[in-house]
Amino acid sequence: MKVLLLNGSPNERGCTYTALSEVARTLEEEGIEAEIMHIKKNCIMGCTGCGACSGNGNRCIFDGGIVNEVLDKMETADGLIVGSPVYFASPTGAVLSLLDRIFMAGNKFYLKPAAAVASARRAGTTATIDVLNKYFNLAGMPIVSSNYYNVIHGHTPEETRQDEEGMQTMRTLGRNMAWMLKCMEAGREKGLVMPEKEPKIKTSYIR
Repeated sequence: MKVLLLNGSPNERGCTYTALSEVARTLEEEGIEAEIMHIKKNCIMGCTGCGACSGNGNRCIFDGGIVNEVLDKMETADGLIVGSPVYFASPTGAVLSLLDRIFMAGNKFYLKPAAAVASARRAGTTATIDVLNKYFNLAGMPIVSSNYYNVIHGHTPEETRQDEEGMQTMRTLGRNMAWMLKCMEAGREKGLVMPEKEPKIKTSYIR
């Protein structure tokens, strides 16, 4: 089993990476493969709402960037963790653009456990977590929690590692994610099938 961890910071090995690394290390100790993928400093265009992805094999028609690369990795990933630093009490613009596009185009998220991680010097972490969790809710992904909100504090990686409670939160998140994946695998081995997914009903407020 494998978990994909998206590092949404423009800094490849900054505070968000430090937090995700603690989660990844714990996952691997639990026998779960973990891959940290940095979304890099490239400018990620937002979703244009063209809808062409539905006729393009659930892939974004604007190829050549990281969007379809993430979608490819989600084909085989069993879980997803998205980490972001706090920018004005919200995830980074690059993270939001990426998630808008992969969740619009992709269809490989349903019932895969997911979690959000936020890193900040001081405030805005819970607001950031709330924004990220909405993607998982809409995609029908069970959200994995820890022993506190999945947040960590520090202005540098060194300071982040000094947040003992935050680091413990990351380790607990890793163990909880591993436990959920193992439970789901045990269920499949016993013949437990996924719940039937009804066709989506869309009701407009204005008729």
